[in-house]
Amino acid sequence: MSKDIRVIAFDADDTLWNNEIYYQETEHAFCELLSDYLPKEEVSKALFATEMRNLDRYGFGAKSFLLSLLETAAQITGSNMNDVLMRHILDLGHNLIDKPITLLDGVEDTLNKLNGDYTLVLATKGDLLDQERKLKNSNLSSFFNHVEVMSDKQIKDYNSLLGKLSCSAEEFLMVGNSVKSDIIPVLELGGSALHVPFHVTWAHEVVEEELTYDKYRKLENIKGVLDYLK
Repeated sequence: MSKDIRVIAFDADDTLWNNEIYYQETEHAFCELLSDYLPKEEVSKALFATEMRNLDRYGFGAKSFLLSLLETAAQITGSNMNDVLMRHILDLGHNLIDKPITLLDGVEDTLNKLNGDYTLVLATKGDLLDQERKLKNSNLSSFFNHVEVMSDKQIKDYNSLLGKLSCSAEEFLMVGNSVKSDIIPVLELGGSALHVPFHVTWAHEVVEEELTYDKYRKLENIKGVLDYLK
């Protein structure tokens, strides 16, 4: 299967570098901040519900998350929402955006060994400015022939990407940590996909079903991409 692959696309967050752990740390601090109003578990449920309502409005990313934090706090605290609480929440959001980029094990070595043999693409979703900043701070920019920041990762979004790359689905391999966003849409198009699980996953991205596609493999880590392509 791998002999036809010409283009390899990599997800960014939690595939190349740490991301979700920072969101969970921020959510934990937010729930702690509002624990006088509701139990932490209830705050977390309210936040997730707000995020889901806001996806069509704000999309994905840290700024979207910050707006959902503020909206959830206003909903929970009502007339008790004040400037001090708002400042605390803004600080949480700013700290999230300013988190350092920590590459996951094997990322740089894997990209280096693939460089020159394949067209390498960064295919991620979220806020454009935020993802551009992360890529710059990762020092991985030189490995990629093309960077695509999508508002979402649905079949139509991957179709659009394939068109820009003048690449057929049969020539395309996607590598990512999210079965929902990185794997299933590409497989449905007829492409190949490698799942590199991360130890924490945002609830919105969780898929419980086992996949049985011929062009799908689940890897232990990103270094397994090299073995798959041999």
